[in-house]
Amino acid sequence: MSKFNNSIMIEIKDHNTVCHKSDKTLLESIEANKIEVHYHCREGYCGACRTTLLEGEVEYKSDPLAFIDDNEILPCCCFPTTDIKIELG
Repeated sequence: MSKFNNSIMIEIKDHNTVCHKSDKTLLESIEANKIEVHYHCREGYCGACRTTLLEGEVEYKSDPLAFIDDNEILPCCCFPTTDIKIELG
C-alpha cells in the first residue's frame, strides 16, 4: 500500500499512476481515470482485457473465465491488494 492515505496505487506503463478505489475492479479504476482499456466482457467475451502484471499482487473474487499466464491479469474481475505496476495490452 502507498504510504499516502493507505490507498493502493496503480502505475500504468506509458501512462499515469492512478489511485485505486477498493470498491472497484481494476478495470473500473482505470476507466475512471479516462485511460483506454480494451475489453469485451460486458459484451459476453472474456480475455480481451488481458494485461501484464509487472509488480504487485491482485486477487479475484471468483476464478477468471479466460486462461491467463502467470504474469497476466484480467482487470475486469481482479482487485489490487498491493500497489501494482501494469502494462496494458
